[in-house]
Amino acid sequence: MSSNNFSFWAAKDDNKPDLLCGRPADYFVVQKHFTIIISATLVLGGFSKMLLKNSEVFALMILSLSGFVTGQLAYHFVEVHQIVYPLLKTPSFSLYCYFLPLIVFVAALDVDFYIVKNVLWQVLLTGVISFGIAFVTIAYVVLKFNEDSWDLQCCLLFTITLCIIDPLHSVNSLKIIGISKMYTDIIRGESLIICSFTCIFFGIFRGHSTNVSMFRELHVIIGLSFDIFGSAICGYWCTRVIQIILTDLFSNTLTNVVLCFSLVYMTFYLVEYFGMSGIVALITVGLNLDSLSFKPRMEFIITKFLIMCSSAYEHLIYGFFGIVIGCGEIKYFRFHSLVFTVTLFITVNFARLLTVIFVSPILMHSGYEYDWRWGVVITWSGIRGVFSLLLAPDIYNFSERKIEAPHMFIFYIQIISVLTTGINSHMMLRSAKTLGLCALSLPRQMAVRNAIEHIQQTIKNAITLFKTEKILTNVNWDVVEEKANIGFNPILKQTHTVQVSRVSQGPNEEFPTDEVLIEEARLHVAIIQMSSFEKQCNDGVLGVEAARILIGATKSYCPIHGKFMSISDVSTYVRARSWLIKFKNMLTYLEYHKERILFTVPGNNKFLIFVYRIIISEEFEYATYVVTVMYIFPMIIHIWPTARELNISALISINYYFMFLYTLESTLKIIILKRKYFLQNWNTLDFFIIVMGIVDILCIYFVKLRPDSLILIQFTVVIGYLRIIRFLPIFKIIIPILINIADVQIKKSLSLMYSITKGYVKSQEDAKLLVRQISGRESIYQKLYDILEKNKREAVKELGLIEHEGRDVVIALKTKQAIRYVIAKALKNLSFLWSRGIIDKHEGIEMNKVLLTKIKALNNFPMAIPPPTPDKYLTNIVWMENKDVLIEFFKERTRLTYFDYGDIICREGEMPQGIFLIISGMASLHSSSPTFGLDSNPWSDRSSKTMFTEYYTSGDVLGELSCLLKREIAYTAVCETTLQAFFISLEDLYEGFDVFWPSLEYKIWLKLAIGIANQYFEQVIAGEDLKFQKCVVSNHAYVETLSSYNEMILNHVIMKIVILVYGNVINSKTEESHVAPSIIPKSWEQIQGISDVSKLLIILTSEPVNDTAPTAMVSGGLRTTKKDYNWKRKDEFEGGHLFRKTN
Repeated sequence: MSSNNFSFWAAKDDNKPDLLCGRPADYFVVQKHFTIIISATLVLGGFSKMLLKNSEVFALMILSLSGFVTGQLAYHFVEVHQIVYPLLKTPSFSLYCYFLPLIVFVAALDVDFYIVKNVLWQVLLTGVISFGIAFVTIAYVVLKFNEDSWDLQCCLLFTITLCIIDPLHSVNSLKIIGISKMYTDIIRGESLIICSFTCIFFGIFRGHSTNVSMFRELHVIIGLSFDIFGSAICGYWCTRVIQIILTDLFSNTLTNVVLCFSLVYMTFYLVEYFGMSGIVALITVGLNLDSLSFKPRMEFIITKFLIMCSSAYEHLIYGFFGIVIGCGEIKYFRFHSLVFTVTLFITVNFARLLTVIFVSPILMHSGYEYDWRWGVVITWSGIRGVFSLLLAPDIYNFSERKIEAPHMFIFYIQIISVLTTGINSHMMLRSAKTLGLCALSLPRQMAVRNAIEHIQQTIKNAITLFKTEKILTNVNWDVVEEKANIGFNPILKQTHTVQVSRVSQGPNEEFPTDEVLIEEARLHVAIIQMSSFEKQCNDGVLGVEAARILIGATKSYCPIHGKFMSISDVSTYVRARSWLIKFKNMLTYLEYHKERILFTVPGNNKFLIFVYRIIISEEFEYATYVVTVMYIFPMIIHIWPTARELNISALISINYYFMFLYTLESTLKIIILKRKYFLQNWNTLDFFIIVMGIVDILCIYFVKLRPDSLILIQFTVVIGYLRIIRFLPIFKIIIPILINIADVQIKKSLSLMYSITKGYVKSQEDAKLLVRQISGRESIYQKLYDILEKNKREAVKELGLIEHEGRDVVIALKTKQAIRYVIAKALKNLSFLWSRGIIDKHEGIEMNKVLLTKIKALNNFPMAIPPPTPDKYLTNIVWMENKDVLIEFFKERTRLTYFDYGDIICREGEMPQGIFLIISGMASLHSSSPTFGLDSNPWSDRSSKTMFTEYYTSGDVLGELSCLLKREIAYTAVCETTLQAFFISLEDLYEGFDVFWPSLEYKIWLKLAIGIANQYFEQVIAGEDLKFQKCVVSNHAYVETLSSYNEMILNHVIMKIVILVYGNVINSKTEESHVAPSIIPKSWEQIQGISDVSKLLIILTSEPVNDTAPTAMVSGGLRTTKKDYNWKRKDEFEGGHLFRKTN
């Protein structure tokens, strides 16, 4: 490497590092016992943490003291000295490159990139100001109060080393008490910036050359640019490579751990080899890696391994440097050393206090509700650690004047590191608890409380179930219940008086306002959504890129007060694809279309026929391109003045030759096309080039006649440079390539946006299911539910628009997701068979490889699949079950209909004419509150009607329920795009009922009942696998009809869940009423229908039952009764119902 490269690898002149301290060996050195020191240090550190309950500071103190004692023994005894001598002989930069890369990577990996990106400028300014204030303050104290013989350079280097904040220990104490990651990442981001600056600075000293150059300042600027920007770019591309390697489906756990560990060092060494900063590159890698960069469930294993290695490295560093200090002469340890150490400790914290005072106005604009309490906590976050220790030996190495006690540099820094690790960590923890910063928010309290109640209920259910087991009859269940009772209360454990007062809710307590509660619940909803995105990605439903974009957008909008992220916000976060479409349209307009003309030769003109065959041939077209490309070299010579002066005559001759070829091409086309020649823009451009060429030739001719005319010469030169337009016809070849590239990017954008929107809709559904767990008031719950429902409807509408815009892309994406889902099911079944011993390990591995190969092959799945013909869409109707008889029957009776934007397909209150199967396009459905077979919705006030809006797209069916009941339509369907649909009339539908009685009508009811159950009771029936085909074949679930005054006996032994999906029923004993949709309680033994028609979805237990069991049960359980009730039943009811679209 050259001497001006500021890299880590610059060696000294003698290439032999001196001993940092201690006496040289006056004996034959045998380096075979050094591993004893390493092993003993690791064992001592591990036992110290185990016995001291994972107290890091006491473990570091013990390691430092034991290292100091070992060093003193080595100073006085040869037997010990020969053991530690390899450590004393090791260059300091070797320890730097052994330990620091992994520690930096672990620290950066724990930082959330999106949080730091939101407050990037605040963090950068905080880091710069923090370093500047600490440098000035500590440098003044060192120069003023240090009595050692340190020169100015040593004092400044010592100050810079002591300015580094340890990114590992600066926030570790806050993480264990549940402080939000938003705040800890700001502190850690600041410390990483300071570490980067310091490492770059010391790297410049390592690469310093003794040769003075006049361009030294320029070299420094270039070196800094490479260290900052070049290293960041290298780190970004290394991240991409690491992500590809770690997400490979065929790599196992051991391979991933080894690769991740080795790639960290490989990245560091490669970047340093090319003269840039490996530390900056590793920080970039760590920031860009997230949980989605690893295979599912692999992140925990890899991070735990890396944390284990970094902890072991930290123990080795403190132990090693304790030995180095102990090997120095003890006479330099005086009372002043203790006073100076205490002074430095106070100065470090005072500098941190000044930093907080100066940066508080900056942090207040970060959007994370920074206040004085956080200022107090950050004041104690200036913890020093291994970063300062590893750079401490370089103070001596870089100094021009060598001092007699270099170990004192390490001594001061190691003592300050231990003091700040112990005292500052404790004060941070105490301050956060005292000031209430670790107090749980009310939504989080409710979530924890509900989780504990759920676990307690699970324990009670398990105990109740075990009591029925014969093998457990002799168990003392009172003791079991006592020991299994959960006494854990994290609300009281993690918080003190501040939080207890909030939980107590005494009579004099001021309750938080709805605005405060909604804001706290909003942040919790964002956490639920991010968990949903990650789960969808791990399940293969959502792509990694889409999940990363959704998580990043959620974190970006979190700091905005009162902002619930909508799908339009996500679209804004993702760069709009409109410019791609405009670019493609422009290219399409400019695309060259080869002339296809009908040419009629007058008479038998062989010349015209010959010319015609020439201009329509591909050879003629490619010849014109070759002529254009061949002119590149003469044009370069024409632009280059020296070469032009030497080849004037040759250039003139070549110009004549090429103009002759251009003229010949246009002449042949004009002979055949005549006036149509100028209808093509590219032909007009060719004609313009010929005209300019002729003008150029004439100008050159007139210059030869009048060489003294300056104006003519200048005009000729300008015209000569305009010859460059002769290359424009080359774009006729490039434009089709650019169109294909733009088309591919548009399809990728559409596919990505559809995946994003689909994942967003699922996250809204997940949040709606859990919002009850985090909302303490009904008003808060209703507001949150309305916001989530509104955002979901907008997202569903966006899905329909994307599908209308790129049907082929959406079909390909859905097909790909379906294939992945099926293979994932197969993998799950394979794991079950493997775990049960049905197949052995070898067969399981081979079958697993086959399935993983199929999943990996989906990476090359086509981005677009042409949509099927309209008649193929009949198979999408689930109640036809893809049976040829049903499909052929309705194919003869269907009619293809078309609707324009804004057309009304059907109106609310009209009688149904039939059902519509949407083939393409999207329709919006507007209706009042659904009634489910009642005259009115019992939960809604008649005076204030709430309109519901849903969106139906390709494959959805309109009007099934209204046609079944022959009642008025309950919604108005309006076309949001141009729409194409199959129409099956009401008469044809009922004719199908007669032909395929009774199965067809029953299957339609079953499909509707399953849809209602999945929509309203998804959490209850999550594990029931209510697939339509399975319910039809195995009677796993079926629909029962209950007419007015009919009763039905409920046998809960075989009926697991009974869901009322339509109508109204009462308990025959208590006359308690239940309206649809609702779950019939297990305490009800007999029910009676009240409305004209009531429909129940009955889910059976998992035990096998006979196929005739449901029929026998129904026939024996129904009977007609007549009772008088003290309330009047409505004779008429609304049959129409708006079913929300499930995705």
